[in-house]
Parts: sequence; C-alpha cells; structure tokens
Amino acid sequence: MVDIISKRKGPRREDVAARRVISENWPTISRLADQFSNGGYSRSRQASTTTKDEPAPDDLRIHIMGEGPAALEPEPIVRVSRNHRVIVMDARSGRQLQFLGTLRFQGGQKYFSLATAQNHYVSTIDAETELKLGDLNGVVIESDEIEAAFVLAITERLDL
Repeated sequence: MVDIISKRKGPRREDVAARRVISENWPTISRLADQFSNGGYSRSRQASTTTKDEPAPDDLRIHIMGEGPAALEPEPIVRVSRNHRVIVMDARSGRQLQFLGTLRFQGGQKYFSLATAQNHYVSTIDAETELKLGDLNGVVIESDEIEAAFVLAITERLDL
C-alpha cells in the first residue's frame, strides 16, 4: 500500500484562524504596544507613514523610538529584601545602589552581618560606611518593629 502526501493549495486552516484573530484584535494589540513603549509604537508608525518617499535600505523597516527619558537623581532608601539582604536602593528605579550586609540566622536568632572582609564577604563596603555602621555589626533583631528601627538607624547614619 502507498500513502500519497501532497501539499495543499493555499494557507492552512490554523494560519487563517490566527490571522483573523490578530486582525480582529488589532486595536487592542496596538494599544498595548503603545502602553509598553510609552507611545513610541504609534510615533514610529506615524514616522514611517510620513517618510514613505524615502527608500529604506534592503527593504528594512526602521523604527525610531526616540530618546530615553532623562536620568533622574537617585532617591536612596535602605531596604531589607525578602532574601534578607540589607541594601541601599533607588526608590524611583528599584536599582541597588549599595550592598550593606545580610540578616543571618544562628541559634534561632536573627542578627545583622555587615559586609566586611572579617565577615567573609567578597564584595565589601567602603571604609567610611564601615565606620558609620561598624557598631551595628552583630546586632540581634528580634521582631519586625526592631527591624524597622534598625533600618531607620542605618538611614540616619548614612544621611539618606
């Protein structure tokens, strides 16, 4: 017995259905693209429609999204992360600015370990920060209220 497999003429049924779903939902898709790009998608579409007289090299479409936003001054805050890292971070962007140490557990107690070479950290803090926070190394933190006061004390000592 011989099975004959031949290609069908025209697009597949799945492709037709996918194209139909995309075309029916195109307003939503373009609205989401504008949300993700802060309106850059529509601006790039307008730029490409107004410059149709200029030929694109090798039939490529070039979308110019514009410049990024101007860099803002960081707003540093002290935070204890979920994995017990004590950091100084930028409140606006969420980026870590400085690693200060970790909250460690030993014998059922939680204590602060400053990021120094004596505490076996590879990435250590600078000497000035170590002078300001050196006496907090090994402080036992028994509750959430003490942890909040601890974060406030670090904030005040670092003049943030």
